[in-house]
Amino acid sequence: MQLTNYTEYALRVLLFLGALDEEEKTNIKDIAAAFSISEHHLSKIVHELGKLGYIETIRGRNGGIRLAKRPEEIVIGAVVRETEENLSLVECFAAHGNECVLTPVCRLRFALHEALEAFLRVLDAYTLADLLEDRASLRSLLKERRG
Repeated sequence: MQLTNYTEYALRVLLFLGALDEEEKTNIKDIAAAFSISEHHLSKIVHELGKLGYIETIRGRNGGIRLAKRPEEIVIGAVVRETEENLSLVECFAAHGNECVLTPVCRLRFALHEALEAFLRVLDAYTLADLLEDRASLRSLLKERRG
């Protein structure tokens, strides 16, 4: 199982925001600098995370980005499900376009489906808070990267 860059970056944004003090805000430029990610690409991710209710964007002079939920409320498995465009590991998982001749009798797809469910079940056991246990070290590393 490999996550897309989109999902990986979405998780990084949440980690970055989670490492901040509770009411502290940041901006796309700082996050992009910390992870060496394109601001343009990151703005799409931030927009999506906002639509999904994970972050809030505050406009204006004192605006910025911050978490919209407490880290304990953000389940990593849910974030992955909502940001991954396609969790189909193999062709036969797809509703359309499956041309594999083995599909009617293949047991591999059931094993792979079970593996995918196990993968997501493990991620469902973690919240953003679990990933932020060493918040001070995360904050320190991110400050170094931002300059």
